[in-house]
Amino acid sequence: MLHRRSFLSGLGASAVVTLSPRLFAADERVIAIQPLGKLLPEADVDLVKRALAAFYVVKVTVLPRAELPKRAYYKKRRRYRAEKLLDFLQQKKPDGAHRILGLTGVDISTTKGKIPDWGILGLASMDGTQCVLSEFRCKRRAKNKEHVRIRLGKVAVHEIGHTFGLPHCPNRGCLMEDGHGTVFTTDREYDLCVDCRQKLIRAGYELADGDPPWPKPEK
Repeated sequence: MLHRRSFLSGLGASAVVTLSPRLFAADERVIAIQPLGKLLPEADVDLVKRALAAFYVVKVTVLPRAELPKRAYYKKRRRYRAEKLLDFLQQKKPDGAHRILGLTGVDISTTKGKIPDWGILGLASMDGTQCVLSEFRCKRRAKNKEHVRIRLGKVAVHEIGHTFGLPHCPNRGCLMEDGHGTVFTTDREYDLCVDCRQKLIRAGYELADGDPPWPKPEK
């Protein structure tokens, strides 16, 4: 089991972090997307790939689809433990990849305080190399399939932000905003705020100038 500080998407987790200045050459910043299981459509993987490239100066590659590890399955709740998926992803990370992002369509969970098994959107190793996110909770009251994949893309930018050292952001509408246990906050999010962008720049990360692959939320 890895020793890590992890961030739970949408669960109100908080931590004090220090972004240590580091410079990464662009050719070193490779994000490998690892599709997990059979339930995730290719169109959703493609949207996540485009979303990451729109925000971060990275090369995004998609690995061959992998089976979900049996050791991560929590039979009692019929879902997969996110922290065990992170351990699995660490082993799957290709040599030279800066980060690995696991994508799945099944429900995932982790421990939250005194709650032993809490369903989540995603989990990231804080300032680490891997994160995992699930489309399962992105479907709640979604208008259509496009709405689901847009939510997933926003969560992907959020989770990778955590691996780059970003904590949850207090600014309403920022992609790093804490979801406080719901996916619905993603519907008002559009971009990284100025504060989060400055933190990334100070930490040595270069930001892309592309447009987000989703429309601006209606006010």
